[in-house]
Amino acid sequence: MRKILYMMFGCISLVLGIVGVVLPILPTVPFVLLAAFCFARSSERLDGWLKNTKLYKENNMKNGMTKQAKIRIMCSVTLLMSIGFIMMGLRGIVVGNLVLLIVWIFHIVYFTFGVKTV
Repeated sequence: MRKILYMMFGCISLVLGIVGVVLPILPTVPFVLLAAFCFARSSERLDGWLKNTKLYKENNMKNGMTKQAKIRIMCSVTLLMSIGFIMMGLRGIVVGNLVLLIVWIFHIVYFTFGVKTV
């Protein structure tokens, strides 16, 4: 039963990751990594298949990311977080804006210095 649940979550995560390739609003890497985790727990065959796909190889952050991919991720996250920042600012939620600002800064620093550029 557990393997079936992992398989289902892996398939859902993979579909969301594929949709994230097309839509900049949806991040690709976390969903592909979640699919890899779920497939590794459910089936060796699915795990091997996923790791040999182009989607997994291009979004595997162990080897680094292209400059274009890093910029695309940083811009889409900045756009989404700015929407939340504006919405909370209109309602006067100062603590929420502060938290979003801190998360955004760490996100930019991480992708600039923490992820190797290929």
